[in-house]
Amino acid sequence: MDELQYDIVIVGASLGGVAAALRAGGMGADVCVLEASTWVGGQYTAQGVCKPDENKYIDSVGSTALYRWFKHLVRAYYRSNYRLTAAAAAMPLLNPGGPYPGFAVEPKVADRVLKQMLQGDAKVHLRLKNRVTSAETNGDSVTAVIATGPDGVATRYKAQMFLDATDLGDLLPLAGVEFAIGAESRAQTGEPLANDAHPEWIQPITVPIALERRPGGENHTIPKPANYDALKAQQRYDLKDGYISKMFTPGIDLWSYRRFIAASNFHDPAFPCDLSMLNMGFNDYQGGTLPTGDPARDLQVIEGARQATLGYLYWLQTECPHDDNPAVRGYPELRPRPDVFDTPGGTAPQPYIREGRRILALTTIVQQDVDTNEPRARNFGDACGIGYYGGLDIHANDAVGMPQSFSGVKPFQIPVGALVPRRVTNVLAACKNLGVTHITNGAYRLHPVEWNTGESAGALAAFAIQHGTLPRNVATSADLLEQFQKTLLDVGVPVFWWTDVPYGDPLFAAVQMLGVRGIVSGYDDMRYGPHDVLEKADQVAIDERLGSPTDWPSDPITRGDAAQLIASQLA
Repeated sequence: MDELQYDIVIVGASLGGVAAALRAGGMGADVCVLEASTWVGGQYTAQGVCKPDENKYIDSVGSTALYRWFKHLVRAYYRSNYRLTAAAAAMPLLNPGGPYPGFAVEPKVADRVLKQMLQGDAKVHLRLKNRVTSAETNGDSVTAVIATGPDGVATRYKAQMFLDATDLGDLLPLAGVEFAIGAESRAQTGEPLANDAHPEWIQPITVPIALERRPGGENHTIPKPANYDALKAQQRYDLKDGYISKMFTPGIDLWSYRRFIAASNFHDPAFPCDLSMLNMGFNDYQGGTLPTGDPARDLQVIEGARQATLGYLYWLQTECPHDDNPAVRGYPELRPRPDVFDTPGGTAPQPYIREGRRILALTTIVQQDVDTNEPRARNFGDACGIGYYGGLDIHANDAVGMPQSFSGVKPFQIPVGALVPRRVTNVLAACKNLGVTHITNGAYRLHPVEWNTGESAGALAAFAIQHGTLPRNVATSADLLEQFQKTLLDVGVPVFWWTDVPYGDPLFAAVQMLGVRGIVSGYDDMRYGPHDVLEKADQVAIDERLGSPTDWPSDPITRGDAAQLIASQLA
């Protein structure tokens, strides 16, 4: 068997896997990415969630600089390859699909841009159509993984560090990494939303489908699915889902919710009509879930989810009440677009995976950490990233008797300890498989958080190799942790929530470190207030937290100057 040696092997080219490779390669590590499909980008591309949920700070302080660079490259692609309307061309933060809930892009465009980013780094080696089938271990470490390529030939990939960037946590059982799956009990986690332990409670999968809104009068009705009546009863097809109650009425409509091309942005024959992705609660598959533990059964579940989506499209085309006249039924002008994914019927080539296996980590993030009465979630001193979503969003899964739930959440952090398994020393979580619970997964599974998780995991692996140490030591050593956090800050990965000091500001690193160390918390709206005067009472409080007096000037000092003063004192 052929052998290849790298510093880091990443299993899975999910969104987190891509971010991990880019960051680790950027830090000088030799990286190999093994991906079973021909796609990269996971939920943003092959899984069809190409208009994600993002937070309101996403384009300033609520994401990593690398995530924002990806979006910049996507915007540049549309500006260079299509004619925009004057209004769209004038938008510095062009969103091809229009506003809310996040940045939209065609799946194949996102895949193309991400591949170009990977190919632009000579340290990163992307191997598509390579499926990892086994892992080799020595004590508490992994020494190699075996992957079968498109020619059916197996290759051994050896590395110092291995990252699981698969959506289902596929490497974990192969490598003997202890993991959780499904719902923990309240006795285990103390979470108010938790019930009894239910390992079968896994959020449902969804197979989105790409649609075009053609002019009224056209008929693109698909053949009635053979099991339509059973699917209709199982899925309970309807329109009402959260704030959505109409098909096209602005503000409450299904159509714009996942619209990824707004024709109003373009003056180009490529986009005469809107394009949207059907990804609603009514095509969350209620007949099973993943992983089942049996590859053949997994394929059956995925096909069932695909049929559930086709059934929902048929319902929309033939039975959905019209917005202006409920007596009129069906929108046959909804046209499937197979070219969006190059798949028969226009369905996504991979199911959208919300939840899978999760490492038993040094740190497990629970509901109480993120659902607080403070402006922010719990401050993790070993934070290596941030995230935010409107709530802990758990989709119902009737197949396993799992109810829907939703609870508030505050802007949160990603601790280093959540990326590191308790026992295995050289495997890191780089996707949705970090140390979260079934409940907190409901916020940590979102695109920007997965990206930050992967990017920080890639940075952690590269940092550990550079310093001749183990990732777990970075989480527990104050000196190593400080060096690692400063490494992240240097490349635009925030570790604390401030809304008014973005990356590029001279104060960025200083106020980030003050925040994550718990020295300064700022205002209730998460502002640091760099131009405000630091009150005497705040000076006293800072000295108490530092455990030593600061050489404060006799004249008033701004909070920004104070940050620099404290940073110099701590250096």
